[in-house]
Amino acid sequence: MYQRIMVAVDGSDTSDLALQEAIKLARSGGAQLHLVHAVDEVTLNWEGEYANPAEIWDAMAKSGRAILDKALARVADAGLQADAKLIEITALGQRIPQAIADEAESWRADLIVIGTHGRRGLSHLFLGSVAEGVVRVATKPVLLIRGK
Repeated sequence: MYQRIMVAVDGSDTSDLALQEAIKLARSGGAQLHLVHAVDEVTLNWEGEYANPAEIWDAMAKSGRAILDKALARVADAGLQADAKLIEITALGQRIPQAIADEAESWRADLIVIGTHGRRGLSHLFLGSVAEGVVRVATKPVLLIRGK
């Protein structure tokens, strides 16, 4: 059975379903949970005349921490404990799927749980989904949770 389960959360309904499934697995197998949320600073257009990059980055990080806090509360409501990490993408060329896979390696996850459709809007049409990217690059097993 899986003993170290990492869950990628993004605040979407599908992400919530993935978290619910991970909670079930953790409860039945006594596994540890590690929640992650990735914030991509690099893909923003920092050249905008009126944009303040520091304010935008702070807002994105604050939003990411709020998503993690909400997910941690759901885990606590289920009577379990988890830790959480905000993954910050700051290097040009670094991608969210690879950052998630790298965190799974670093944390020594036995399983990655992720929803198949999160909040990525039109970028899915051009770049592919984060879940698909994780499946392609991860060396750990990946459990994909579909939305309703």
